[in-house]
Amino acid sequence: MNVEEYREYCISKKGVTESFPFDETTLVFKVMGKMFALCGLEHVPLRVNLKCDPERAIELREQHEGIIEGWHMSKKHWNTVYLNQISKELTLDLIDHSYDLVVSKLTKKLKAELEAL
Repeated sequence: MNVEEYREYCISKKGVTESFPFDETTLVFKVMGKMFALCGLEHVPLRVNLKCDPERAIELREQHEGIIEGWHMSKKHWNTVYLNQISKELTLDLIDHSYDLVVSKLTKKLKAELEAL
């Protein structure tokens, strides 16, 4: 998966915005204002940070060389994923998982706003 495919998939999800809040090369995706994915556009190969359930994060790191503890993120709740080392299907699944985790933690008010979009 390349950066264009990654971006298109993330931005296609309901309630998602993209921005560069940290610098001009770190692309961040948020759902209802809460971050669920980010990547440094200058990194080759492309790597992305995705939120993950802590138990699943450990399993994924053990099963895939291309998945490590979140770079500059909470090591418990974030993974860094090298997109050239895992399948596109797994990448899409991990993006969905990250998005769903963040949505599940939204307030009732934000969930209702998201549902209304």
